[in-house]
Amino acid sequence: MPTLLNVNGFKFFFYANEHEPMHIHISKGDEYAKIELATLKVLAILLNQKT
Repeated sequence: MPTLLNVNGFKFFFYANEHEPMHIHISKGDEYAKIELATLKVLAILLNQKT
């Protein structure tokens, strides 16, 4: 999994040969998001729900 950027605890990465649409994964700690590159649409989000 190639990492493109690490900044302020956020890790921006992608997986080679992954499905369309082109997107990027972003994680910080236990939190995660997947963003479509062409539209910047959020495709997935997982937040650590501390109660």
